[in-house]
Amino acid sequence: GITRVYGDVQRVKILYNKKDSALIQLSDGNQAQLAMSHLNGQKVFGKVMRVTLSKHQTVALPREGLDDQLLTKDFSGSPLHRFKKPGSKNFQNIFPPSATLHLSNVRDGLGEDDLRLLFSNSGGTVKAFKFFQDRKMALIQMTSVEEAIQTLMDLHNYDMGGNHHLKVSFSKSTI
Repeated sequence: GITRVYGDVQRVKILYNKKDSALIQLSDGNQAQLAMSHLNGQKVFGKVMRVTLSKHQTVALPREGLDDQLLTKDFSGSPLHRFKKPGSKNFQNIFPPSATLHLSNVRDGLGEDDLRLLFSNSGGTVKAFKFFQDRKMALIQMTSVEEAIQTLMDLHNYDMGGNHHLKVSFSKSTI
């Protein structure tokens, strides 16, 4: 989900008695703080998201055979984590939600029309688009922050074929 923009999600547990609530464990406290400060109060699926720090330090994995509703997921070994390397340039590109999204790792041969269509099919309306010179990165502006959040959740790490995953993050730039 949206939390992975601000850190590497290790585990997620959807609460059994409150299916609209979850515990999300990130790699460290700084990542959790970033996620909370940028996401608390944002609208997602038409509802205002509430993000607070948990009293739990970790999300416990259920004992073998006890999570029959599959409410707990472990992502600790995911190859798609953005912030594994200390000092990674990804740490410099963390911004609050905005209507403008930064796309990177754009596959060769993919044009503006392809990307506009991909983002429109995700339920958004593209207001503006701009490729960077190398065409491996672009900016795409949606009509609202809520739409941008939605399309980011749908399309970050989108597999464009050949194990080529599109990277989507919020941008501080406008088009």
